[in-house]
Amino acid sequence: MKNFLPLLLTTLTVCLCLSACGTVESAAQDDCTSIGWQVGTPGYERCFKSRVNERNMDYSNPPGDQPRPSLL
Repeated sequence: MKNFLPLLLTTLTVCLCLSACGTVESAAQDDCTSIGWQVGTPGYERCFKSRVNERNMDYSNPPGDQPRPSLL
């Protein structure tokens, strides 16, 4: 029973941290709906595609950059 509480707290902490992680698509959808576009309209589709492309570029490595192994 003593070991149960730390395990439970660790599990809950990990779940809470991971639940904050979203996808590029969900962030793009939030961006477009927050400025007033309705899902399914042509304007929303253009906004969504643009935001997904922007976010993918933001999270990608610069051209010519080689990934380095993590020290963790």
